[in-house]
Amino acid sequence: MKIVITGASGQLGSELYDLLMNDTEMECYFLDRKQLPLDQILLIQDILAMYQPDLIIHTGAYTAVDKAEEDAETANVVNHLACEEIALYCHVHGAKLIALSTDYVFDGDSAVPLTEDAATAPINVYGQTKLAGEKAIQKWCPEAIIIRTSWVYSAYGKNFVKTMCRLMAERDEISVINDQIGSPTYAKDLALAILKIADTPVWKAGIYNYSNEGEISWYDFAVAIRDFRSFDCQVRPIPTSAYPTPAQRPKYSLLDKSKIKAAFDVAVPNWKTSLGDMLAEEIKN
Repeated sequence: MKIVITGASGQLGSELYDLLMNDTEMECYFLDRKQLPLDQILLIQDILAMYQPDLIIHTGAYTAVDKAEEDAETANVVNHLACEEIALYCHVHGAKLIALSTDYVFDGDSAVPLTEDAATAPINVYGQTKLAGEKAIQKWCPEAIIIRTSWVYSAYGKNFVKTMCRLMAERDEISVINDQIGSPTYAKDLALAILKIADTPVWKAGIYNYSNEGEISWYDFAVAIRDFRSFDCQVRPIPTSAYPTPAQRPKYSLLDKSKIKAAFDVAVPNWKTSLGDMLAEEIKN
């Protein structure tokens, strides 16, 4: 099987590379923004045609949530129009598609874990462009699998866990938001789930949720990071109103994982177990 992975230098792309780099049964091509510039949509189908993939795992995205508020055009090109081109390629050439989306398609007003059928109403440009990308994929490639995830972190790239580790090593006290609720996602866990789905004998199209199990706030997450690493740093809880950002964040985006577990029998570890696994690894790039 020929597989193209977009966003190869990102957190999820890097974890997929680690898992697939020595796989002799798969012919894998890892394309970063230089090899597949998602902001140049006229090139996308021609570039994909060079590889003739049987499966595309589309992890590439414009993920600078705050910057997207002032650069909505680029965010829309990468998160929406590039998805449309990839879906069109899959439609024309019969390739399978697994695409990544986000909890930011929701408005955060729920009080119960969000299922795949919950109403979408994004409250920032990033979420709006990702939802538009979902709709484009479903229009042109209805057989695609779309996975919504949240709060992704890894030993690779920039993320909350690595930022907290740096700040806690430098400071005696930090403040972290305690009224945004969800569950983090260790990118390695998500990568393993994606590969299990890709290898399933029965392809089951649709939207699925995946994050680690458990319900926490960013403050809870920060305290756990401190305790795992034994930092001598006070973590102070603050409300979202005390830390304004250009883009609004959903107050509640806990994802219900029942569907993906039932359909593909994927493992969904608890967030604390996965955090410990990640912090035991060597921090990379």
